[in-house]
Parts: sequence; structure tokens; C-alpha cells
Amino acid sequence: MSGRLATQVDVYAEQGIALADWSATHLAEATLDASTVLAGWDVRTMLAHIVASMDGLVRYLGVPSSARPMPAATYVRAYAAAAADISAQSAAAAAARTYPQLLARLREPLRVPDLADTAPVAGPRGTITALDFVRTRIVDLVVHCDDLSCSVPSADPVALLRPALAAAVRTLAEILAAQAPGRSVEVRVPPFVAVQAIAGPRHTRGTPPNVVETDPVTWLRLATGRVAFADGVTSGAVRASGNRADLTAYLPVLA
Repeated sequence: MSGRLATQVDVYAEQGIALADWSATHLAEATLDASTVLAGWDVRTMLAHIVASMDGLVRYLGVPSSARPMPAATYVRAYAAAAADISAQSAAAAAARTYPQLLARLREPLRVPDLADTAPVAGPRGTITALDFVRTRIVDLVVHCDDLSCSVPSADPVALLRPALAAAVRTLAEILAAQAPGRSVEVRVPPFVAVQAIAGPRHTRGTPPNVVETDPVTWLRLATGRVAFADGVTSGAVRASGNRADLTAYLPVLA
């Protein structure tokens, strides 16, 4: 397996272990039936979804495709249409494994085939490169770890390991730039990424006239629809300057 792909698989696996550690420390059987921030999902269903996604990562990396891979920014557009199916599959996964089995799976090594970064694989939403597929799975894992932290506020938050958080933040920022191409707004998520996006006058030198800046966790929530852009600005978590620095029309990027 190539260096970048192998590194990202390791990043995913390590974040899964961090989630298992958090769950073992902070969750009990009684907690599993508690509601989460995602409507219709309890804690058990969210954990089961993550485990099913982990199983899928291994499975789909083993399914080569002869089709041309689509960009990640296009691939994730299919999530919204599949929401009902994803919920049903997650509920079925929750019924298929006990809580100890879910935790044990999160700790298991990921045995994936030896692939190049650009190898096309037949993912559940279409053909995508192996590397981009793993990056989308890291986004899924990190975002749901944050969902669990918000859903169990009495516990310490799930540790978002720096490599996993960085990968998720960068992937979501790059998806925004691909879905809304342009150079009129600079979106900054220090310390991980800055991208230019949105059609309009091109910035060439000096301080950009339109800047959006926020922290990594807030960016995760903005990009996935957990927090509305206007609410982020009102709370002070998002700093937006310039008459084009409004991302409302471009978020979330996964819908």
C-alpha cells in the first residue's frame, strides 16, 4: 500500500481506538438508549453506524472498479439522497452486535488490500479513488465522534486525535473549494488549512478582502450542517469579514 493511503488508514484506525477508549470509560449499557444530536439515532445506533462504516471501508477497498472515479466533492453529494438507507442500515447494525462486540470491532486492526492512492474502488455511492474514499470515512468518523461528545455532555468529549481532525478539516475545506470554485473568499481553519473559494473578484496580493475564519471543530459542524453559518457568526465562533464572506449558500457541503 502506498504511503499516503497507508497513513490515512492508520489515522482512521487510531481514531477508532480513541472512540472505543472513550466509550469504555464513559458509556454504560443504560446510556446506549439515550438520544443523540441526530434525530432518530440513539447512542447505540451511532456507534453501530461507525462500526458498519469501518466494515465498509475494508470491504469497499477490496472492490476494484473500471469506471472513472468521481471527485470526493461529487461523491459526497450522494449522502443526502441515501440518508434513509443509511439510517436503516445503522439500525440493523445496532441490532446485530452487542455493545462489547462493537467496542471490540473498533479496536481490531484494519486489514485492507495493497492499493495505490489513485486506484478506483466501487464505493457505496459510486466509483472513487482509494485515498479519497478513506478520507471521506475519516470525515464520517471524526464528525460522529464529535456528535457523541455533544450527545453525552456529562462526559468528557471524545478525543479528536490531531491527525484525524486535520484530515477531516482539510477534506471538508477542499470539498467546499471544489463545490464552490473561485478566488473571492479565503476560508481559514487554523492550524490546518486555508482555501480560496466562491466565484467573484480574484484576490492576488495583500490581505484578502473577504475572509472567513473559524476553529477546527466549528468548521466540522458548519460543513456538515450541525451549525448554521449565521449562528456561528452570532456566537463569535466564526469571524467573517467582507461583503462576500457569507457561506450560507454553500454549506453544508455534504448535502
